[in-house]
Amino acid sequence: MSIVAALPTKFILPDLVSHCDFKLRMNRHHKQATAESKRWLFRGDNLSQTSRKAIHGLKAGQLTSMCYPDAGFSQLRVCCDFMNYLFHLDNLSDDMDKAGTKSIANVVLNSLYHPYDYYSPARLNRMTKDFYKRILPTASRGTSRRFIETMDFFFQAVHVQAIDRAKGVIPDLESYISLRRDTSGCKPCWALIEYANNLDIPDEVMEHPIIQSLGEAANDLVTWSNDIFSYNVEQSKGDTHNMISVVMHEECLDLQCAVDFVGELCKQSIDRFNENRGLIPSWGPKIDNDVAIYVGGLADWIVGSLHWSFDTTRYFQNSGREVKRTRVVSLFPRSK
Repeated sequence: MSIVAALPTKFILPDLVSHCDFKLRMNRHHKQATAESKRWLFRGDNLSQTSRKAIHGLKAGQLTSMCYPDAGFSQLRVCCDFMNYLFHLDNLSDDMDKAGTKSIANVVLNSLYHPYDYYSPARLNRMTKDFYKRILPTASRGTSRRFIETMDFFFQAVHVQAIDRAKGVIPDLESYISLRRDTSGCKPCWALIEYANNLDIPDEVMEHPIIQSLGEAANDLVTWSNDIFSYNVEQSKGDTHNMISVVMHEECLDLQCAVDFVGELCKQSIDRFNENRGLIPSWGPKIDNDVAIYVGGLADWIVGSLHWSFDTTRYFQNSGREVKRTRVVSLFPRSK
């Protein structure tokens, strides 16, 4: 008689919050910036009540305020707008085929490269130019260039993801990690650390291997932990662009072992960040101070994203506090 193993009904999250000892802070302008940013997002869009409820539950303003705790109001407001916008793009790309992602990329990138000349009737054109024109007056040249370049990388990666999704391809782990560092949207958020704190760090400093490694470690933690937190929702939709699914497929692991595997990689990324933080070279007092603020901004993103993941309704609906306490996630049924 053959014995069929029962499918899992729950899994236990790794304790990433305890492994991260960075101080969690909240920007003092968070209430006003959050409220105004949501009004900005809703303006000119006939969103359903369900969609508006999801945006309220997303709490993008809270995430932004924890990740840019020292930003002035105008900079925080821009960052809040971009965060709402980025989640909006993420939701659009989840439902897009490769032709759809290319069309969105065309509008957004033309709006960024030509904010005063390019016109499209698409709402994304107005939204993109609106927030980017508010970045330009105070952002350094390097910051502006890094922001646009990393948005370009984002769309290139999302396009590849759409092709994989259409073909039902689950990439190998190495390819997935490389792609995910761009589909995460973290890199343009790192450029906004410079903007939000009025930094002007020379290109050769930003391109230094240690600074690059710090950004990569922060990206990995934010992205891979997000894959753990979002796995339940994504598996219910049959979406396999998730590190848990990739590891289960490549390593032939069950769900809990795959979660533990990715959780260990997350902890290693925090350790890697701390190790590289102690290896930052000196470029003189002014640059060293700016670099310290930038790296502190990466740390804010690490701790802020971890705590926000349990406050938003995006991953655990209204059970985030309970999940944070018990670390037990009950699997949603697969949608038909």
